[in-house]
Amino acid sequence: MIRRAVVAGSFYPGTPERLRAQAADLIAGDLPKVRATGAVVPHAGYIYSGRVAGAVYARLILPDLVVILGPNHTGVGAGVAIMTDGIWETPLGPVPIDTELAQTILRNSQTIEEDDLGHRREHSIEVQLPLLQACGRPFSFVPICLFSSEYAVCQDVGLAVARAVAGSNRSVLILASTDMSHYVGREQAKINDHLAIEAIVACDPQRLHRIVRREGITMCGFHPTTALLVAARALGATSGELIAYATSADVTKDDSSVVGYAGLIVA
Repeated sequence: MIRRAVVAGSFYPGTPERLRAQAADLIAGDLPKVRATGAVVPHAGYIYSGRVAGAVYARLILPDLVVILGPNHTGVGAGVAIMTDGIWETPLGPVPIDTELAQTILRNSQTIEEDDLGHRREHSIEVQLPLLQACGRPFSFVPICLFSSEYAVCQDVGLAVARAVAGSNRSVLILASTDMSHYVGREQAKINDHLAIEAIVACDPQRLHRIVRREGITMCGFHPTTALLVAARALGATSGELIAYATSADVTKDDSSVVGYAGLIVA
């Protein structure tokens, strides 16, 4: 199965030359690189959130296998959808799904379903691939998108990923793709987002899930991020680090209604 790019030309450039140049610029940096269990990266158009995502990728020693957990914005498909076979295309070329790890994750879970429908029009995972490709290391990946947001589902997904990663003889990076607060004033977004960021830095999935629900934080990928933290803790991670934070107002100059973007590394 070939999953074609659906947001090339809108969220990021649609031609290889322009995309390669922009992605290379976004991930440029000479700070020390670290090997991490996981990371949190935003998924808006590159003009808005690319600098934040790029700052994270610039700090990571990337393995050749990545699990990407993203939200399902469309509501189409399974509550938790995984693809275990095929390739995803971007203007920079094809990226293969790692069938072995994907099937192991699926076997370990009570909630994940084999389903490509949930991925067909969803952008949250797709926008990460060109940035990973621009890092220059060939890789395969496992795409999992979540519509269901109950804590028990997040826990099941996270533990399924952790068991599969722990049983693999390869190095694996787990990514959670999320934007932060949506369409609130800039100052309120910062307040709300840093409540969520503090929970991620503490590597506390229950705290993140509880705070987002209690405070009504409009963090679109809080459930894949919760699943990431469950997996990271099971694999021995103890803390996270905030790498970058921004809002759409940095580009639009409109403070009245913004989207927040945070990039974190979980080790």
